[in-house]
Amino acid sequence: MRALGLMSGTSVDGVDVALIETDGEQVSSFGGFLTVPYADDVRRQIRTAFGAEQPNDATAAAERAVTEAHVEAMKRWSRASGTALSTLDVVGFHGQTITHRPERHFTWQIGDGAALARATGVKVVSDLRVADVKAGGQGAPLVPVYHAALAHDLPRPLAVVNIGGVGNVTWIGADGSLLAFDTGPGNGPIDDWCMRRAGLRFDRDGALAAPGKVDRARVERFSEHRYFSVKPPKSLDRGDFNDSWADGLSVADGAATLTRGTARAIALAAHHFPMPVAQWVISGGGARNPSLLKAIAEETRGKVVTADSLGWNGDALEAQAFAFLAVRSLRGLPITFPGTTGAPRPLTGGKVDLP
Repeated sequence: MRALGLMSGTSVDGVDVALIETDGEQVSSFGGFLTVPYADDVRRQIRTAFGAEQPNDATAAAERAVTEAHVEAMKRWSRASGTALSTLDVVGFHGQTITHRPERHFTWQIGDGAALARATGVKVVSDLRVADVKAGGQGAPLVPVYHAALAHDLPRPLAVVNIGGVGNVTWIGADGSLLAFDTGPGNGPIDDWCMRRAGLRFDRDGALAAPGKVDRARVERFSEHRYFSVKPPKSLDRGDFNDSWADGLSVADGAATLTRGTARAIALAAHHFPMPVAQWVISGGGARNPSLLKAIAEETRGKVVTADSLGWNGDALEAQAFAFLAVRSLRGLPITFPGTTGAPRPLTGGKVDLP
């Protein structure tokens, strides 16, 4: 099936659009990829809705804005790739997470799948986390089954780390077994620090952190956060970790210290692996931050490579995953597992909307 994936992560950067051809078990080909940044007013509307658990004027406005942004992203992708939307079989629509509280069996990704289907003329699968959370799972991460499909020919055990606003890891065993969980903060606190202290949306190329001095004592205190000792599966909300623990440091030292904190969180994840890994594969926005990659290599003391270096498209990976998950949903195949989300059994999920 020709499946288009749409992903907007907790960093609220924009919409990633990626095409794959897949049967939901193997990927036969990769198509065009495009990132369409959110307009500043859309970002503001989304951030205003963060944390909501009941519909209100702010969430309604944010949902309309998110849906319209995804419609526009699909149209721009179609023009850029020369691929008519009418040739697509399905769209996997993640939506925009505004609240994720699995301990209360609640997760909310805003975005109107029915409106997206009507506007684009393509079948849409959305709400891919909801069934898992309602069944007692963490609802995250969802990408591990796609990681396993991509990594079928790599040495195992292997760890694939995606670094968005939150970090998450997939451990893939030699026998194909999966363990996945959120590692801790990803780019989120670093981005917040950059905005609050330097007026920058993020630390481009790790340039802010590069000359900074890491406050080791603060990193050690950060490492004692109870989340790191909780056994997986486990997941986080974007706001569970923030940048306040760097307060009082210079702009550069704070960026360096927060960057080291994200790397330390990833390294601490290894304590939960059934077996040590042969290498760490890094994807997501964090893979474009040399300061963070260096810190991860130092903290894990392992072989660290980027997804792009393996021939994967690290930027497209999560969007591709939601295309993959949409096809699995249509086929009734599981998208979450006890080892990935803590679900009581392998579960499928998703809501289907026809044009």
